[in-house]
Amino acid sequence: MSTDLAALYDAYRQWIAGRRLPLAWADLERIDRNLEAMAQRAAGRPIRIASKSLRCPELILRVLEHPAYRGVLGFTPGEAAFLHEHFGIDDIVVAYPNVDAAELEAALDRIEVGANITLMVDSIEHVERIGALAFARSLDVPVCLDVDMSLSVVPLRAAFGGIGRDTLPTSLLHFGVRRSPVTEVEDARAIGQAVHRTRGVRLEGVMGYEAQIAGLPDRTGRWVFDRIVRQLKKRSIGLVRTRRKAIVDALRTDGHPIRFVNGGGTGSLESTAGDPSVTEVSAGSGVFVPTSFDGFDSFRHEPAAGFVLPVVRRPTDSIVTCLGGGYIASGAADPSRLPSPYLPAGLSLLEAEGAGEVQTPLQVPPGLELGIGDPVFFRHCKAGELCERFDALTLLADGRVVGEAKTYRGLGQTFL
Repeated sequence: MSTDLAALYDAYRQWIAGRRLPLAWADLERIDRNLEAMAQRAAGRPIRIASKSLRCPELILRVLEHPAYRGVLGFTPGEAAFLHEHFGIDDIVVAYPNVDAAELEAALDRIEVGANITLMVDSIEHVERIGALAFARSLDVPVCLDVDMSLSVVPLRAAFGGIGRDTLPTSLLHFGVRRSPVTEVEDARAIGQAVHRTRGVRLEGVMGYEAQIAGLPDRTGRWVFDRIVRQLKKRSIGLVRTRRKAIVDALRTDGHPIRFVNGGGTGSLESTAGDPSVTEVSAGSGVFVPTSFDGFDSFRHEPAAGFVLPVVRRPTDSIVTCLGGGYIASGAADPSRLPSPYLPAGLSLLEAEGAGEVQTPLQVPPGLELGIGDPVFFRHCKAGELCERFDALTLLADGRVVGEAKTYRGLGQTFL
């Protein structure tokens, strides 16, 4: 274990001594440094904080105190209504379409009393559903158009180039996530026309999230795959800018009062902020820095949140077993979705067992002594899903525990 990590483990261990485990932790000093680092990377573009990566109102409010962060990128209309009603958080763009009438009505309740909440659309049906509910209340509701930024057909050989090119298949791939059906100017204009003819809605925003740049690491340990990904990410930047600009220009030409153009995420702050058509960028995972962001080449932020499990067994001299730990992240099921032991350094999951529902065994390296009751600090693969497992985050700063911050779960809320 390196000296720095050994000292960090000793410090964290002292700070949480006597507290009931498992618990979730957040280091406020590291969070503040991460916020400043992301602000520097955004180079003056306002950052809209992605609430799904935090799921903790107290920390969302802390982020919004930083001058570089303006507004929230939410994930459901009900969440947006909750944040506005109970915490006074305003300027919320709901990042995903929602067709549940009760969810939409909750957001409209807040809009009716002055909240600035923008709902997401990517189909004519979305526009018509929101419009019908809004018109019944004599409201004029802002909506944002979600534009797909993936590359749906990329020749693998052309994308890779160089070494091994002749050995690669000629098949095509989809580079990005399956998100919005809006990929061309014509698609966007068709939905824009639907907005023009639908009472109760107005088109004020465009969002183009380039997931293949923002969320895909440069290094996974698979050399050929990583080389392909780096080439495709580089190629994507220019194509994304061209598509986003063309759609924004067309919508403005068609008379839509586009107030904001949102793009990017933690992994793409530099390239997204460099797009002249973008007025704001989004980020969230860079606050906590889960393990899914360890493989990016362009930046390094500090791990600032995770969970702690107690050692409850020593099956052998080289294995300890922790209580709990099966906090698996969403996404394609593979070992990268597992949480990772962080402190003390050098521990590793057992390939045959992984992180378990009620126990997690760990391989202990030579020279490291862990006894019954000792804490082990873990990092989650994804940021916000950590808070779905715990009622509160134990807040660390100034060499001590400085408080607890209730998560959505601790506040009795489950939005998805």
